[in-house]
Amino acid sequence: MSNEKKFYITTPIFYPNAKPHMGHAYTVVLSDCLARYHRLVGDSTYLLSGLDENTQKMVNSARAVGKEPLEFLDGIASIFKNLYTELDISNDQFIRTTDRKAHWPGAQALWQKLVDSGDIYKKSYEGLYCVGHEAFVTEKDLVDGKCPDHATAPEFVKEENYFFRLSRYAQQLREKIASDELHIFPQSRKNEILSFIDKEGLDDVSFSRPRKADWPKGLGIPVPGDDSQVMYVWCDALSNYITALGYGRNDELFKTFWPADVHVIGKDILRFHAAIWPGMLMSAGLPLPKSLMVHGLILSGGKKMSKTLGNVIDSQDLLTEYGAEAVRYYLARHVTPFEDGDVTPESFKEVYNANLANGLGNLAARVMKLAETHLEKVDVPELVELPPEYVEAFEKFEINRAFDIIFSRVQALDQMITQTEPFKLVKTDLEAGKKLIADMAKELYRIGHFLTPFLPKTAEKIKEAVRTNKKPETLFPRK
Repeated sequence: MSNEKKFYITTPIFYPNAKPHMGHAYTVVLSDCLARYHRLVGDSTYLLSGLDENTQKMVNSARAVGKEPLEFLDGIASIFKNLYTELDISNDQFIRTTDRKAHWPGAQALWQKLVDSGDIYKKSYEGLYCVGHEAFVTEKDLVDGKCPDHATAPEFVKEENYFFRLSRYAQQLREKIASDELHIFPQSRKNEILSFIDKEGLDDVSFSRPRKADWPKGLGIPVPGDDSQVMYVWCDALSNYITALGYGRNDELFKTFWPADVHVIGKDILRFHAAIWPGMLMSAGLPLPKSLMVHGLILSGGKKMSKTLGNVIDSQDLLTEYGAEAVRYYLARHVTPFEDGDVTPESFKEVYNANLANGLGNLAARVMKLAETHLEKVDVPELVELPPEYVEAFEKFEINRAFDIIFSRVQALDQMITQTEPFKLVKTDLEAGKKLIADMAKELYRIGHFLTPFLPKTAEKIKEAVRTNKKPETLFPRK
C-alpha cells in the first residue's frame, strides 16, 4: 500500500473522574494495535484519544477530594498520559475538552451548523438525569429505581434547554447503517441499534444545560449567542473527533483525515456513537465515519470489577510486575474484541509463562543461539509479505485472530526445531544444518515483523537479534 492512503482512528474520550482502569487500557491497546498495523502497511495514520472534561461527574469527583476542578483535571490527565506512555500507545494527539484553543472553536462551529440547518430549538424539559452516564434516562432504563450501571438513583431535573432535532434523521440513519455505509462491527451491535431505531425511534436530544451559579469557571462551552447555557455532553464531547483535526479553526488535518475510518468504542456508548453523532454530522452536512468497532467490557472472574467484590485489577500493578509488552499481549490476544473479556491475576500469570516466557521468548533464544553458534550472518528478508489471513483479520478488526495467526507460526517453528534437531544435523551435514538454521532465523525475523502492531519493542528486539546474528537478552523472564 502507498502512503497516499489515510487511516484515522479514535478512542472514546474518557471521563476523568477517577484514574484509568483496565477498561481504558483495553480500549487504547486495541486502538494502538490497529494504528500500528496501518502504519506497518504504509498508510498515513492518525490516532486520537483524550478526555471528556466538562461534566458534572467530574465536578463532583473534584469537590469530593477538596480540589478545584481544573487542578483535579490536570492531575487525572497526567495519570492518563503516563499510562499511555507506559503502554507504548502511539497516539498522535491527546484532546481535552477544556482546551479553549484546540476544542472550543470547533464545537461552537458545529453547533452553529446545526442551528443553520434548523435542528436546534429551545424548550422546557423535565426528567430523570443520571450523573454517572451524564444523560437523561427513563423509568424503563432503571432497576428498582436505580441506574443498573451505577447503582444510584437519578436526579429529577426540570429546566429549559436547547434540543437537537435527532428525530428528523431516524430513517436516513437507519438506511446508512443497514447498508453498511456506517459499518458497525460486530453484526450483533449493528442489529442492536437497528432494532432500537425500529422499536423506539429516535427522540430529540437535550443539547444544553443552564449555567448554574456554582458552576466552576473555565468549564463548559458557552452556547453560541446564549451565555446562560453551556453545551451539553453531545455537541461538546462527540465533536472532539473533528475539533482535534482543526475543524472550525485550521482544518488542514480535517481535510486530510476526515471521515474517521473507525471509532473504537465500548458497547455501553453504542447509541451515542451510532445515533446521536451521525445525526449531528448529517445535520451539519459532514461525512459519516466509515465504521464503529464496538468491543465488550473487561470483567474479572466473570464479574464486573468492583471494589465491593474485591476483584478490581489495576493495570498499573500488571505493568509493574510484567511490563507493557505482556499487558499488551494479554489484552490483544486473550480478550475477544466483540465479547466481554475476563482478566484475573491467575490467568494473566498462566498465559504469560506459557506463551511469552516459555513460548515466544524461549523460541527466540533457541533459534538465535543456534544462529550465533553456527552462522556468520543471516540474510534478512528485504521484504516481508503479510499473510493474507493476517491482513483479513485486521481489516475485520479481529485483533485476537491476527495474533493467533502469529502464534501458530511460533508453534510451527518450535515444532520444526524439535522434529529436525538442527543442533544434531550440523554435526553430520554441516551445510544442510546451516541452511536449516538460516531458514529458521529468517522465519523468526518474519514473526518479529508480524508482531510489530502488538509488541513493538519485542518485535524490534527480535528483528535486531536476527540482523546482528546475536542471541537477544531474555525477552520475558519467567514469573
